[in-house]
Amino acid sequence: MDKKLDTDSLEMRLQALENRLYGERRTKSGKPVKCAEALVRIQGGLINTANKRERVKILHKKIEDLMKYLDPQFTDHITLPDAMKLEFILAEEDSLLSEAALLEQVNNLQPLLDSTHIRDVPEHATKLQRLSQIHIKQQDQTEAQSQEVKKLFEEYNKMMFLLSKQFTQWDETLRKMEEAKGIQPVE
Repeated sequence: MDKKLDTDSLEMRLQALENRLYGERRTKSGKPVKCAEALVRIQGGLINTANKRERVKILHKKIEDLMKYLDPQFTDHITLPDAMKLEFILAEEDSLLSEAALLEQVNNLQPLLDSTHIRDVPEHATKLQRLSQIHIKQQDQTEAQSQEVKKLFEEYNKMMFLLSKQFTQWDETLRKMEEAKGIQPVE
């Protein structure tokens, strides 16, 4: 059943591609142009041409050799003698040794990664999630408390300012009364 759906899906995609490429073009017989049929016809023509010509047959036989020659590493293989490769390795000896030491250190620390503490991380993650929610709630409460304290301080400062102003006025009034009666203020 799935293979039939896959085939139908593939045919629909191919038909959509053909419509994009050829539009509403039709063959001489009036049928819509099919990409697959055209490709099969072209491949057949190429095979017939290749079979008729000896040079093409030889080329097909040597295609593996050609692919090997086209590989970028092939030129390195030809141009670099083993002594030169050995020099490259010796030149990178310090780097290779340090990398080997680091890999050994990772290998030695592997049991730590396999410890029960690391394996229990998912269990601790749920606890951490719960604690994070509590922490967020407490932060919100702290923010509310801070706002309340700030409001109280503002009211306190306003009250102190008003009291200070009132005492200053009373002091000024008292000083004027004492001057009027001729009493010397006590400093």
